[in-house]
Amino acid sequence: MNVLVTGGAGYIGSHVVEELQKNGFTPIVYDNLSTGHAAAVPEEVQLVEGDIHDVAFLKHIMAQFEIDAVIHFAASSLVGESMENPSKYYFNNVEGSLHLLEAMKGAGVDYIVFSSTAAVYGEPERVPIKEDSCLNPTNVYGRTKLMIEKMLADYDMAYEMRYVALRYFNAAGASPSRDIGEDHDPESHLIPLVLKTAQGVRRQVAIYGTDYATADGTCVRDYVHVCDLATAHVLALKHLLAGGASRVYNLGSENGFSVREIIDAAKKITGIDFTVVEESRRSGDPAVLIASSEKIRDELGWVPKCSTVNEVISTAWKWHKGHPQGYEG
Repeated sequence: MNVLVTGGAGYIGSHVVEELQKNGFTPIVYDNLSTGHAAAVPEEVQLVEGDIHDVAFLKHIMAQFEIDAVIHFAASSLVGESMENPSKYYFNNVEGSLHLLEAMKGAGVDYIVFSSTAAVYGEPERVPIKEDSCLNPTNVYGRTKLMIEKMLADYDMAYEMRYVALRYFNAAGASPSRDIGEDHDPESHLIPLVLKTAQGVRRQVAIYGTDYATADGTCVRDYVHVCDLATAHVLALKHLLAGGASRVYNLGSENGFSVREIIDAAKKITGIDFTVVEESRRSGDPAVLIASSEKIRDELGWVPKCSTVNEVISTAWKWHKGHPQGYEG
């Protein structure tokens, strides 16, 4: 089975490529390398440099490699930037996904696994968050992902294009078996920011808000290991290929850890007492975001195996130690 992985040179995409290979699939990576890294793609995997807006080229690639299904990661994903430059996000995420779906329709490819986000929920009404919770994204990034989910449902209804949308919580960690990890520019995720500070690449790491209604006053988040995410993508793909109906699933560990707890764990694992500063709250940061992953556990048998904080930080630290400048060094 040949699977086109859009954005497969990125952080989560590259780990999914690894998991696809382990399960006997043949991944073909399609990436414009604007944020992805060619070095994250194994030498034996075909890397096609292209843009998801190029419908004709996408159809050609799907025909050339006899693509059976698509896993779609290609998107812009910085929340702050999405508020400052919404046109980029509606163009890259919404219009780009529409072009991808049109190429799939033209090439006769009927299955897609989509990288969605917990940002579609906005401020949660209840915790843990279930898939039937209110969908009220508070930023443009979340709105674009929700629009794509609705687009997928419409394509399913009209063209019988089956999909699974996976709503991630906080992806973190790195593969213990391949030399791939998290390298964004700019970096906005807590764990790599913390580890870059431990390395001395950054002078300090900031805690934004210490007066939340949580045990230690800092935000609480649900961290899920990227390898567990990768496993879920393959289970979703197998579900579709076996004739399963379209589905939406949360992906989280179902455990919450505060910013201070993550920092303290990183200091213990790295053995480095790095500088931490306290800043005021950032607008739009909910106090607590924790997933309910009961639905995907029950329906697809997904079991996170390495989403403990120690495993997440330890694997990430191993990668960052070997790559102080990311894939550049």
